[in-house]
Amino acid sequence: MGKKILLVGGVAGGASAAARLRRLDETAQIIMFERDEHISFANCGLPYYIGQNIKDRSKLLVQTPQSMNERFNIDVRVHSEVIRINSERKTVTVNSKEKGIYEESYDYLVLSPGAKAIRPPIPGIGSDKVFTLRNIPDTDTIKNFVDKQEVNQAVIIGGGFIGVEMAENLKDRGLDVTLVEAAPHILAPFDTDMAVIVEKELVDHGVRLILNDGVASFNDKGDTVDVILNSGQSFTADAVILAIGVIPDTGFLKDSGIELGAKGHILVNDKLETSCQGVYAVGDAIEVVDFVTKQKVAIPLAGPANKQGRIAADNIAGLTSTYKGTQGTSILKIFNLTAACTGSNERTLKRLKIPYKAIYVHPVSHASYYPGALPLSLKLIFNNEGNILGAQGVGSDGVDKRIDVIATVIRLNGKVSDLTELELCYAPPFSSAKDPVNMAGYVAENVLAGRVDTFTYEELNNFDKENNLLLDVRTEFEFQNGHLAGAVNIPVDQLRKELDKLDKRKPILAYCQVGLRGYIASRILTQHGFTVKNMTGGYKSASALRFKPGNSPAAAEKKSDIDPDTQLVKNENFPTEQYDKLLDACGLSCPGPLMQVKASLDAMDDGQILKVTASDPGFYEDIKAWCLRTNNELLAVQKERSQIVAYVKKNSNVPQLNQNSTGVAVKDNKTIVVFSGDLDKAMAAFVIANGAAAMGKKVTMFFTFWGLNILRKPEHVPVNKGFMDKMFGFMMPQGSKKLKLSHMHMLGMGSKMMRMVMKNKNVSSLEELIQAALDSGIEIVACQMSMDVMGLQAEEMLDGVKFGGVGYYLNEAEDSNVNLFI
Repeated sequence: MGKKILLVGGVAGGASAAARLRRLDETAQIIMFERDEHISFANCGLPYYIGQNIKDRSKLLVQTPQSMNERFNIDVRVHSEVIRINSERKTVTVNSKEKGIYEESYDYLVLSPGAKAIRPPIPGIGSDKVFTLRNIPDTDTIKNFVDKQEVNQAVIIGGGFIGVEMAENLKDRGLDVTLVEAAPHILAPFDTDMAVIVEKELVDHGVRLILNDGVASFNDKGDTVDVILNSGQSFTADAVILAIGVIPDTGFLKDSGIELGAKGHILVNDKLETSCQGVYAVGDAIEVVDFVTKQKVAIPLAGPANKQGRIAADNIAGLTSTYKGTQGTSILKIFNLTAACTGSNERTLKRLKIPYKAIYVHPVSHASYYPGALPLSLKLIFNNEGNILGAQGVGSDGVDKRIDVIATVIRLNGKVSDLTELELCYAPPFSSAKDPVNMAGYVAENVLAGRVDTFTYEELNNFDKENNLLLDVRTEFEFQNGHLAGAVNIPVDQLRKELDKLDKRKPILAYCQVGLRGYIASRILTQHGFTVKNMTGGYKSASALRFKPGNSPAAAEKKSDIDPDTQLVKNENFPTEQYDKLLDACGLSCPGPLMQVKASLDAMDDGQILKVTASDPGFYEDIKAWCLRTNNELLAVQKERSQIVAYVKKNSNVPQLNQNSTGVAVKDNKTIVVFSGDLDKAMAAFVIANGAAAMGKKVTMFFTFWGLNILRKPEHVPVNKGFMDKMFGFMMPQGSKKLKLSHMHMLGMGSKMMRMVMKNKNVSSLEELIQAALDSGIEIVACQMSMDVMGLQAEEMLDGVKFGGVGYYLNEAEDSNVNLFI
């Protein structure tokens, strides 16, 4: 008999080590201990079995004790928990369901205990309706509960991979799903600019998404459980999935002599040896080296665990093999999207003070002229030497292979220049002659060569608006359909003819839709003596970052509804056979689909219906805004898998704006900026607004700074605030009934007298005027920037109030002939 090798735990690392050991050494005695019944299962597939996307439970079982014994002659002992290790005597103590407690000696020991779900000491967490998901028994428990019980509402705590996957799968089963994440955004490996795309996908599919809020307690009510958050919000659930992370399951190693890290992870060298001779460790329980940053980290992933098992087996068998680190290459499905990443993100690099640059490209999955081309967003992070530090991608198709290619280049210590030189397979159904990976390399190479200076949308606020010019180089059509506040529009194709309109003393901040035209514009301007920065990722990246999830399920979940933002009908039950012309705009990026829509409608008669299918995710909002501005009727708009389908009825008889006798458009809307928080001025603002609305005018009221107090709810709303924000809230009047008069306030007597006189003379109160304004469709908009400054949150404002910025106000003012400042 050869070496005696014991393995503690199976699944990815332990099972992989066992099989490799047998292939290398037929004479070894190999014993595997597993405390549960299942030694090797597809733990990444567990959410999909609960969601019934995987129908057959047996498909989750990679190896059984019987198959492992028959093929590899391994003594598999299930229901056998190793409870103690004596590294000096080289023995383990086993608690076996069949044999009781006994000892087993070893020559070599491989530890693969994995990690267990975190269950913090939250009040009420012991409820039998609060579940965690780690293994097959957990899966069976959750699925049986969902299958047999009257489960309609689920709350998921944690927005990591498991949390997001569970949200999708439970939503697929028809449950009302709320996902709560304590951090500002979900999916920690992804930066904010990429995570928001996933967040929008969740919300668009009806998942209620709560960010920046944690769980305070659970309150079991028998058939249901209340989930109370730190902010004071609460949700009633039939089932709660706790997915807030994992910790290494290494408690049994106490007093073993095996060195552990600060968080309980097993410390190993590059051969995966522990501090004790003959003892190796692999999988989720060990601390590894980050391949990019070279820092000690814990990255629980199945792929690295399998590789580690193989390397440990090699070293036990006498083959020199080393583990060079984990780069965290990961991927997940979110309804119709795929999100993948590799290497480091910006958050990590900032924390470690590692210099970096980042660029974005927004190509399509394959040649745009071949049917089915779908957009994707790709982010590349690199340093001044051209070393690739990380990449992230989100899209409906082709994301996986692009991140895999970049991950390979990182693993081989490649550089940005290598991405430009990669020869990747191309045919129209599969890619483009310049693959998105090549494109990312080209953009990064231009940055490194100094051909273009870039900035991100998030950095835009760092620039002085007075001393810099924000230049939109898209077409006038694109600009009118949406642009960044304060931008000047000169299309790139007209730029050379209009250079005299630009001041060379002012640096130019250029942007286009995705970054390419902005780069061309920057090259033109730079060579004519201008100082230029190009916004990487363009307006598309900016639009993604401006998404803010609400607290209610997406409107797309409803069968027929009115979109509160545009007052356009979205009707999923619209008879899809009723249309006169079909337009396939798939593969086109903005503004392509809208331009095709306009061209198609121009050739159609009034009253005819155009059905348009587009793959650009932005088309869902673009078509609503476009129809609103052109007075064409949007009969329905809906998402079908990775496509947006809209039905538009041509209506050219109604002009977009009123016209005078000469046929020239007259701007007839009214905008009112309410800066004051005085009672009399608030009254005046709402009297004028309601009067204008009664005359059939569109009215927008934009509330900023002290005017925001008019819109505050009178009752206390429990929200999580910092000290300064709480102080602001305490000092300011809470709601319309607490407002003072601008003159003759007299410690509150003036306000009371004013209200009494108004009541006696049958003049509507301020509160009645506010409600009348909301009822009549007046747009009441709270300035988001002012809210942030004054520490006010959306939950504190009256129902029906919208939230916007300067860009929203300027867009409304553009179509107004009256603009009051009160």
